[in-house]
Amino acid sequence: WDNGTSIDQIEQYYVDTGFRDWKHAETGGGMIKVQHPEFELFTTGLHYRSGVACADCHMPYMREGSVKVSDHWLRSPLVNLEAACQTCHKFPEEELRSRVAVIQDKTAELLRQSEEAILGAIDAIVAAQQAGVPEEQLAEAMDLHWKAQMRWDFISSENSTGFHSPQEAARVLADSIDLARQAELSAVRAMSGAQTASLELAAAK
Repeated sequence: WDNGTSIDQIEQYYVDTGFRDWKHAETGGGMIKVQHPEFELFTTGLHYRSGVACADCHMPYMREGSVKVSDHWLRSPLVNLEAACQTCHKFPEEELRSRVAVIQDKTAELLRQSEEAILGAIDAIVAAQQAGVPEEQLAEAMDLHWKAQMRWDFISSENSTGFHSPQEAARVLADSIDLARQAELSAVRAMSGAQTASLELAAAK
């Protein structure tokens, strides 16, 4: 959290330190493993800005005789909508469930699109490597790849499927898709440039 809690600020920390968690099995590039950024995403959402705490939804109040206590069974608010949601949101249960489903379905769709874009980037980088493109010419593509992957992982490993902050989740995944496609194009250009240089060298002989 040295720079802040948004994905862009978190990324800057890894840019500055150069730290990577693991090496990609296909490209060999250094990657970051995001782990449970529920709080970080939640802080960008409407519930957080409205003063709602995690326990308000995930540990709603319940009655034990005449005593009002927090439910200590930490779980999805959808399990107990009446206590977790309808205290504030005076809508029928079916409508509340539908709103959650729409957000999560749209986020899941963006996750799949992000995965497809990242796979395209990986395939392009590997193809360029197999064609003998020098590592330094693939540096841009490799850099874009880990940044795209980290954004996908930020939403994928967050576990609310976008609900904690729908607009931010959509923004992060849109950036992931964009960065992955940029990585793919960069690798394709690098391979095309290397092939052109090889042909020119052969022609000169």
